[in-house]
Amino acid sequence: METKIEQNNQENILNTLKCATLDGINAKVIGVEATFTKGLPGFAVVGLASSDIQEAKERVKSALLTNEFVFPPLKITVNLSPSDIRKSGSHFDLSLALLIALNKTTIEDDELFVFGELGLDGRVKSSTMLFPIILSLKEQNLIKKAIVPKEAIRYLSHISGVDFIAVETLLEAISVIKSQNYTSNTQRFEYDAKSFKIDNTKYYYKTHYENDFADVKGQMIAKRAAMIAAAGMHNFLMEGNPGCGKSMIAKRLKYILPPLQEEEILSIAKHQFLDGIVPTFDAIRPMRSPHHTATSASIFGGGSVSAKIGEVALAHYGVLFFDELPHFSKNILEALREPLQDKKVHIARVNAKIEYDADIMFIAAQNPCPCGNLLSKTKECRCSEMEIKRYKNRLSDPFLDRIDIFVVMQEVSSNDKADITSKQIHSSVIEAFKRQKQRGQIRLNGKLSENEIEKYCILDTQAKAILDSATSKFALSHRSIASIKKVARTIADINAHTDITKKDILEALSHRRRAK
Repeated sequence: METKIEQNNQENILNTLKCATLDGINAKVIGVEATFTKGLPGFAVVGLASSDIQEAKERVKSALLTNEFVFPPLKITVNLSPSDIRKSGSHFDLSLALLIALNKTTIEDDELFVFGELGLDGRVKSSTMLFPIILSLKEQNLIKKAIVPKEAIRYLSHISGVDFIAVETLLEAISVIKSQNYTSNTQRFEYDAKSFKIDNTKYYYKTHYENDFADVKGQMIAKRAAMIAAAGMHNFLMEGNPGCGKSMIAKRLKYILPPLQEEEILSIAKHQFLDGIVPTFDAIRPMRSPHHTATSASIFGGGSVSAKIGEVALAHYGVLFFDELPHFSKNILEALREPLQDKKVHIARVNAKIEYDADIMFIAAQNPCPCGNLLSKTKECRCSEMEIKRYKNRLSDPFLDRIDIFVVMQEVSSNDKADITSKQIHSSVIEAFKRQKQRGQIRLNGKLSENEIEKYCILDTQAKAILDSATSKFALSHRSIASIKKVARTIADINAHTDITKKDILEALSHRRRAK
């Protein structure tokens, strides 16, 4: 966009290019405009620019001078609009340099976005913020075309519906704008994964099992529970002696989880970029397993200056695994109730208030007592009743109410054999997933709302009678009843039952938490 200003019989051109900055996890469009006025030669950037944008002035100067650009003997003022939003990021470099280099050229395209960091020799470089910014703009329908670094195309090509003009150097970007050749020069990315379609939505999944359930000997009940948990993305707690296979099962769950649609893969990648990680864009759900000594800020996000992303948000659309659950701080466990319920993490700081998506499957493992031998038939438990009680009381009832499936695992026996592989479990999970989507469910069974439970978790006469009996006998809470219905719905999907049957509800009841 350009504006012409008449001053002292001289026509000045005011050009504007579009860029963007992250406000929390959402991108805000920023107009970058430059003026060249009479006065002492200088270069100023205004509009709440952070230190990395102020440093951009030196990078821009060097890049322009290296490419034989002669700075006009004028005062250069660059404004980042709107001025009340704090801007940050090295990706503003290219737009600043283009406005200065093209100070005598009219830029007529007001839909063009420009992103890129400049090297001192004029090379256009990428940054980890580019993907979250452009994806957020695309989700808001604010971006149609953009000049971007060529090295960023390997991951930006995943974003459909945006024309990317990839450039390697500043001179190349200048040439694009002068010629007004805004034709996309990138190809659409194809995922290296198996896929299927349901109602015109494509779902992707991998069949490579780095860790296989065939390695887990025995533990048939626990493996069945893991299949149910995976098929419906239910929260899952395993209890058992040290060495019985709790962590083994947890590590193998990652590879048997339900397929992902493209929007979910991109959302996972967005969270990883916010953590400074360049993702692989594989159709595998993430798994995060923080140590019990981790701080609250590292798990939920935060920090003294800015609210950085934490482990819970990084597990979005995947698994958050807590090994040795009672050893985690009580503050952390109680704070985890909110994301388990709302599927979001809220971080409030003086300098920032940010909300991260955290639609997670929570998996936990714990010993039955501090020494771990309470359930052992061969080893003697060294813990007193008070120690065991104190150990179990670290987990509150409101927290445990948010876990759908509980399993007490057996001791390892020499007769234990491998009875099922990850491939077999995954095929059952995929079939159950298809049934959920074919019913019209947006969310999987473990994430259903109250209204959706009433709509999709239909019990036959016998199943309803059993649930009513269990409700009165065990004094089940409203949340417990909803949890049992959701688990029963997943079991029915695995068993290929249209409605929840007697067999399904009985198996669901077998996985509920026993009162201590």
